[in-house]
Parts: sequence; structure tokens; C-alpha cells
Amino acid sequence: MTASRLPFADFLPIHWLQWPSRTTAKHVFYGFLIGLSLSLTTSSLAMLHQSRKKEKQASRLPPRPIELRSDEIVNGVTGLIGNTPLMRINSLSDALGVEILGKAEFLNPGGSVKDRVALRMIEDAESLGFLRPHTGSRIFEGTVGSTGISIATVARSRGYESTIIMPDDVAEEKVKALHALGAEVERVRPASIVDKKQFVNLAKMRASEFGEPDKIDASIDIDAPRAHHHRALESPSHTMLVSTTAKHVNFDTSNDWKTDEDFLSKPRGFFADQFENRSNFDAHFAGTGPEIWRQTNGQVDAFVSGAGTGGTLAGCGRYIKSVNEDTIVAISDPEGSGLFNKVKYGVMFDRREAEGTKRRHQVDTVVEGIGINRLTHNFELALPIVDDAFRISDAEAVAMSRFLVRHDGLFLGSSSACNVMACIKLVKKMGWEGSGKHVVTILCDSGTRHYSKFWSDEYLKNAGIAIDLSLVEDLLPRPDSV
Repeated sequence: MTASRLPFADFLPIHWLQWPSRTTAKHVFYGFLIGLSLSLTTSSLAMLHQSRKKEKQASRLPPRPIELRSDEIVNGVTGLIGNTPLMRINSLSDALGVEILGKAEFLNPGGSVKDRVALRMIEDAESLGFLRPHTGSRIFEGTVGSTGISIATVARSRGYESTIIMPDDVAEEKVKALHALGAEVERVRPASIVDKKQFVNLAKMRASEFGEPDKIDASIDIDAPRAHHHRALESPSHTMLVSTTAKHVNFDTSNDWKTDEDFLSKPRGFFADQFENRSNFDAHFAGTGPEIWRQTNGQVDAFVSGAGTGGTLAGCGRYIKSVNEDTIVAISDPEGSGLFNKVKYGVMFDRREAEGTKRRHQVDTVVEGIGINRLTHNFELALPIVDDAFRISDAEAVAMSRFLVRHDGLFLGSSSACNVMACIKLVKKMGWEGSGKHVVTILCDSGTRHYSKFWSDEYLKNAGIAIDLSLVEDLLPRPDSV
């Protein structure tokens, strides 16, 4: 064996010991360059595609409002509505490894998400000529409280009176707020929508009878022809109604009423009809949804909301789906409501939830503001885009509200607690723990409207609802397992 030969050279093929020819080396070099070029080109094209996709999505968003500075002043109370913060719920986000984000709608001046709806309904009515400020006109609405407070707030700021018809079992704090805002409040027994004395039906009746001297009899058929002038405005679901004390105004044959001096100066009664009014949906499709998309920089993996009228779920859900069809939209539904079954099984309610079989003859839950047993026009707009539904018990909602106060100092109302609980159930169902995904929900109102019921230990005890934080804690990973 010579010094120049490797010890194992005898065992190798002879061509392994030779340098490649110049032609072979050239081919290898060119192949490497071509492969590198193709790789860089493909990467550049992919990055360009992603960049253009983001630019296209951003172009759909309205410009971000200028942040408030000391020399900027909003125009009255209505200038405070909307552009609420999106807050991270730290305790749940840290425990689950997922960003649980709540739209802080309780920071609106009227204290709830319904401020947006009230403002949009009134502005749309004004733009159509149905309402005119400072004419002694009155806005009528049937509500369990929050929309009434929002309407009373906006009405006062724009020169209207308001009459709110509500069930007599809602939290007393809502009634006191309405009286403080100067609203006329009428409380009636809870009833099915097929009952003429149900609070929404009575609100429509009161609006149709506006200006008549005689006391209104609740037994009057609201659909019967009236002797005075009024206009029933039709939509896909019979929305809104305007009545007037003006004489000789013909609503049906021409648009002369829009310039009729008698009509313009006389008081009108306006039934807003939040359940069926498309303005409800539009307020969220044009406002809340785009705000959420901006605030998350387009990172919304799931959107969760309860539904009473369905406007928030439909408006936000449809907007977010329009810019990212992969986002999961889910509904949070309390006990006694039929919407969970409608989404999951295609039926409105089961035997236990049929109208007339529950002790409240409506939606049998301590939760106020969400849950219903009929399909509204606004909720019908949501049905095509809702991917999942979560049933939240009263005990779970109570547990979540107490958990958030204890760990985050976050004092929320009943519907907000339902929404947050549904977020946790969605994360668990999807197996998203530790994924860093973004789940957004609506914090509808604060606990300040719920002292006498949802936040009353005595009320809950009498209703047989336990306060058990383990209902939340058992859904979260143990600290030592994180």
C-alpha cells in the first residue's frame, strides 16, 4: 500500500476516485442555479399574493377613526357611540393559550351594544322622512330593557320622547334607568308573540294610536283600520310604523307627504321594531363588524355572540365571513331559547320549550337580552352563516360572571357571561388549546343592570340556581399542567 492511496480505496468503484469532468460540473452548477432561481421566484410570487390579498382586505375597511386628542370633541352623546375597545380577557387567554377577546360594548354611553342599533334606527328613520326632531314626536319600542335605555338616550339627545313597553319581570335597574332618562314605561306580563298584549305587539299598538285622545284599550286589534292617519311601512317582515296627527296626508298614492308642511311640523308616533328592522343588522354590518376586523388586524378565527333580535350575530357574522369565509361563527344561547335547536337540528324548539309550557311563558332563564323562541327577520339573516351553537345553562352563566370578577375585575351582565362561556366551549370543542387563535365575542353590558336578579345571591337561591365556579374552572387546564 502506497502513502498516496487511501486504506479503503481498493473497495471503492474506480469512478468515485476521479474528479467529475468539466461538462458534468457545469451541468450540476447550472442545475443548482436554476433550482435556486425557481425557489426564489416561487417564494416571491407567494409573498406577493399574500401581500395583495391583505391589501384587498384592508381596502374593504372604512378608514380608522382619528384617535381622540385633547383638542378633538365629539358631537354630543351620540358621538360617543361605537369604536369601543377590544379587550383581552387575561385569565382565560392565559389558561387556554388562546386569545379570548371581548368587544367592550358596555362602554357605550347608554351602557350596552344596543346604542348602535338605537342610533341607526333613528338616523335611518330621519333620512327616510319618517321622523323629524323637535316636533313632539315619540318613539315606541318593545324591549326587555337595554334597547329601551338606548332609545331613550338617543331620543333625548335628538329631540324626541320615548315610550318603552317591557315585561314586568325584568331587572328593576333597567326600569329606574328608563325613568331617569325621562322615558314613559309600561310594564306588562310576559307573553307569547301571538298574544296581542305581548310587549312588542303593544308597542306597535301604542304607536298606531299615537295622538288619539281616548285611552287605548289593550284588547283593540292592532291590525284593524284606524280612523286617523298612519303609515305601516312594509319590509320582508313587517317592520316599523309611523302615525301622525297631521290631516289630509296621503301616504299611499304619492311622496307629497315628505314635503307636506302640516306633516313636517306635527308630532308623529314611530314604532322602531328592533326585532324586524333591517337597520339593526346594518348597524353591526357597517360598524361593529369592521371595527372588530380592524382591531384584530384581520385575525378572527371565531366570532361568538348571543341573539335576541339576531342583529349583532347577523351583522358582525356576515361582515367577518365576507372578508374571511373560514372564520367560525357560533351562537351562545341560554336555557329555554329555541335558537340552539334551530342551528343544530333545524327545528325551533323542543317539547320542553314550546310557547306556553314554561313558568315565564317566554324564555325560561335568568339571562336577559338574548334567547327567543321565534325567527326574526334579523336572525334569518344570520342563519346561512352560523356554523355552530352552544347551550349555556343559568348556572354556567352565573359561574362565568363570578369567575371574571374574581380573576379579571370584569363586572359583566348575564348575556356577556353567556357569550364568554360559549367561547370556552368552542375552544375546547375545536381542540384549540395552546394554538394562539383569536376568538372574539361581545361584552353586551355590565353587571350594573343586574343587581336585583343575575347578581343577587338571594334571587338566585330562591330560583334554585347554584353559584359554582367549578363549572368554569373544570374547563380550564390546571396551572401545573400548563
